[in-house]
Amino acid sequence: MEWIRPCNRHPGRTAGYGDAVPEAIRARIAAVSAHLPSRYRTLDDIRARIADTGGYAPPPGLLEDLTGVRGVHVHEDGENASDLAVAAARSALGEAGLKIGDVDLLLFASTSQDLVEPATAHLVATKLGASCPVFDVKNACNSFLNGMEVAASFIGTGRYRTVLIACGEPSTLATRWHLPGREDLLRALPGYTASDAGAAMVLTAGPAGDRDPGILSLRFVSNSAAWEACTVSGGGSMHHLSVHDDHTTLRLNGDLRQSALDVLPRILDTAGEELRAARAGDFSFIAFHQIAMPQYREVIDTFALPEDRCMPAVAEHGNCAAASLPLQLVKAREADRVESGDLVAMIGLASGFSFGLALVRW
Repeated sequence: MEWIRPCNRHPGRTAGYGDAVPEAIRARIAAVSAHLPSRYRTLDDIRARIADTGGYAPPPGLLEDLTGVRGVHVHEDGENASDLAVAAARSALGEAGLKIGDVDLLLFASTSQDLVEPATAHLVATKLGASCPVFDVKNACNSFLNGMEVAASFIGTGRYRTVLIACGEPSTLATRWHLPGREDLLRALPGYTASDAGAAMVLTAGPAGDRDPGILSLRFVSNSAAWEACTVSGGGSMHHLSVHDDHTTLRLNGDLRQSALDVLPRILDTAGEELRAARAGDFSFIAFHQIAMPQYREVIDTFALPEDRCMPAVAEHGNCAAASLPLQLVKAREADRVESGDLVAMIGLASGFSFGLALVRW
């Protein structure tokens, strides 16, 4: 008897009578990729552009001192979220040795979108030539991690065998350029580390033995009462056609750090065992969402993570939003810090506020 239900060369078909039923199925990562646009904007370039608007001009070096970030990647003119996602998706499919017709489900998981309607997943699918079911997964910078949760759940039940998660983040569109004063700079500060990127992951079904690769565990915690702390409010029903610069850019409205600390006891209660394993050095690599270097240091201190197992990708690449975690996995593999059989932790932190944790055997 085969361990996997032979049901998904026909998208949307579930297992039926007579199909082989496995003891256990685990979603495994067949490929992960990242796409970084070639254009690069230093924080000094950003400072100069802010100054050119005629408003408050931050002193030279201030943005670098506050963020610890050198610069950000910038998408090409006319390039959309779907284009960034497609570039990464093609790379991931090639790495997995698959064609788009082998994909049973396509998820677009990103903070960004091409349109309010339809789902950006349809645009990604059209550009890739996919004909499988598609939909969007959206939860700020935890979108990709939640996409992994959705994919792993479908694969675990046998609903789909191969799932492609694609992410496109033209995050620099949320950067605020005109600043009336210093207070506005501090509220807009997260937008100056916002960086553009695409990312993709191919998940396939595999056996779930003790040493088999795949997603071992997923944990999520939310503190939704803190939703106002960090927002991009333009484009939704609250500010549908707003031309107000402060509504269409990323801004801090409250203490996002405190939002995380408020939910920390529940995080430790939900994912304490996994975090203790990470602290003990059981994991070869630990990726976590990064918005700036001070926050990078604070996460390491708050969760007592071994710094030699982490990577400060934000310093060179900026905050790539939902593409941040897969980008770190790609960089870790390129540096031979993740190899077959290794245990990897992925920690998601997102405005809203939400926390996520995925434990993966490579």
